[in-house]
Amino acid sequence: MKSIFSFVLISSLTGCSIFSDAPPIQETEITTSMSTNKQGNFRFNNTLNAEEKTVNVFEGQALTNDINFYMRGLMQDLVSNLQYVNNTTPIAVTSFAFLDSNLEQTSLLGNQIAESLIHEIHKVGIPVLDFKVTNSLRITQQGDFISSRDFNDLSGDIPIRYIVTGNLVKHQGGYLVNARVVGLSSKAVVASAQGFIPAGVAKALLSSKPVNTSEQETGFVPLIQG
Repeated sequence: MKSIFSFVLISSLTGCSIFSDAPPIQETEITTSMSTNKQGNFRFNNTLNAEEKTVNVFEGQALTNDINFYMRGLMQDLVSNLQYVNNTTPIAVTSFAFLDSNLEQTSLLGNQIAESLIHEIHKVGIPVLDFKVTNSLRITQQGDFISSRDFNDLSGDIPIRYIVTGNLVKHQGGYLVNARVVGLSSKAVVASAQGFIPAGVAKALLSSKPVNTSEQETGFVPLIQG
């Protein structure tokens, strides 16, 4: 009995010495990640992260209120104090220029304001004249066009009596908009309105380079004052 106990004791001590002399196990952390194609995979530490997905601004979340929403409010203010303009007085709309410029500098925002107001004016029953429409249709490999910003292509026989014009002021958080309707011959202001476009709405237009007409050839188209 004593010999059996001694054998068990010696075996236990021998086993302890074997495990105590063994080198410690190196632990390697394993983490998981999701690749851009939504498939799960494993990777070890210190490896490269999954490829970053390119974000396309154009595919961003749509705005609840775009620029047309703010132009509808601006048009309501114009109509509320409009004088002398009716369904027999043709009107035209120009690009909105920056107030701190020589009034010959605009951007995609200034041009889009004009486009939105053309739509809103037409909705209230006032005749709108698009003076950028030419007398000839141009068919090219890039598309078919009827409008132009080249004054040499435009007609001078345009019976415009009133002009919708205005300016922009870059403000903290957005743009201040000053709009007015002016008599072409009298230069009298017959309506005015002010509004504000948040910066997020303006940036959502994905504006291209500002248009500087002062750096380009400028011409004058005579207008028939009806």
